[in-house]
Amino acid sequence: MQSRSWLMRPFGERSTLIFLGVLLATMALVTLLHVAVPAGHPLYVSAYTVNLFGKYLSYALLAVAVDLVWGYLGILSLGHGAFFALGGYAMGMYLMRQIGDRGVYGHPVLPDFMVFLNWDSLPWYWHGFDMAGFAFLMVLLIPGALALMFGFLAFRSRVTGVYLSIITQALTFALMLAFFRNEMGFGGNNGLTDFREILGFNLRSSDTRLGLFLATGVALALGYVLCRAIVTSKLGRVCVATRDAEARTRFLGYRVERFQLFVFVVSAMLAGLAGALYVPQVGIINPSEFSPLFSIEIVLWVALGGRATLYGAVIGAILVNYAKTVFTGVMPDAWLFALGGLFVLVTVFLPRGVAGLLALRLRRRGDSDASLSAKEAAA
Repeated sequence: MQSRSWLMRPFGERSTLIFLGVLLATMALVTLLHVAVPAGHPLYVSAYTVNLFGKYLSYALLAVAVDLVWGYLGILSLGHGAFFALGGYAMGMYLMRQIGDRGVYGHPVLPDFMVFLNWDSLPWYWHGFDMAGFAFLMVLLIPGALALMFGFLAFRSRVTGVYLSIITQALTFALMLAFFRNEMGFGGNNGLTDFREILGFNLRSSDTRLGLFLATGVALALGYVLCRAIVTSKLGRVCVATRDAEARTRFLGYRVERFQLFVFVVSAMLAGLAGALYVPQVGIINPSEFSPLFSIEIVLWVALGGRATLYGAVIGAILVNYAKTVFTGVMPDAWLFALGGLFVLVTVFLPRGVAGLLALRLRRRGDSDASLSAKEAAA
């Protein structure tokens, strides 16, 4: 009963209900405009746009995962792109096994890039990825296992602050270099691509794209609720105490590293799930997803939206990636400068992000309404 109330607690929050309501309304509206509106109508949402929205939602789930550890635990991870990419590669391996003999070389077992590189058998770590259940389980377990091993060593050694950030960045950089090598068996520089179907559904079908968009929206909703359940529980209060005063929290008798490790692993698994939902919608996964620059960009999403709010991370991820879509088409050479300028402006003028600005306006409005009511009562 206690665990049930722990999981249901977020549904008693106004912010959670508003977030879920907006998300579900957006999903319903996009579905309606895609299915019910004729293709030539101005309000019609094309399959490409549905795919783009699904990509934004997968990024939003990734941002929520980063906000969980950065906003509530104080761990500035610059390596969450690695967990995202590992989940994506696990999904990509499953999608590659579904191609079968329909590939360019027609081999019933080996992916095309292995045939091209003269591999004569499937590596042992590719076995099992022809089964959806096994692959989906690996989407969570592989990033979670890496986070468990890394976190155990780092938190047990009490590595904190900028040193932990540098180590996480080194981790994702090392993985990027490893996955670029052809002998690793993950497609090298080209990565995994040319996917055909998922669970028997054609990935090029507009219905499948809509289904992936809805699945990503549901995953975002569940991930958000899970994170809210964590941060509003006793575990979350210990995490916030650790963020604000780790030494004092240890002095009170809490094994801080255990709390850090648990939340870090949950965050990594959410990032892996985001990567798995991202890959079938964009049609490719390659080592560039391990890039440290991408992990830094994720932190910018959270900073822009508002740290330690969760919904602010969603806002930041969608705003930045929408702006990236627009500006890379209009001014592709200046996009990185715009991103850097955006980070400087947010740091100076919006230290609490967009969510902090919204909260400040609501607070001022509430104060003005309260003072007006007091004046009317006095009169």
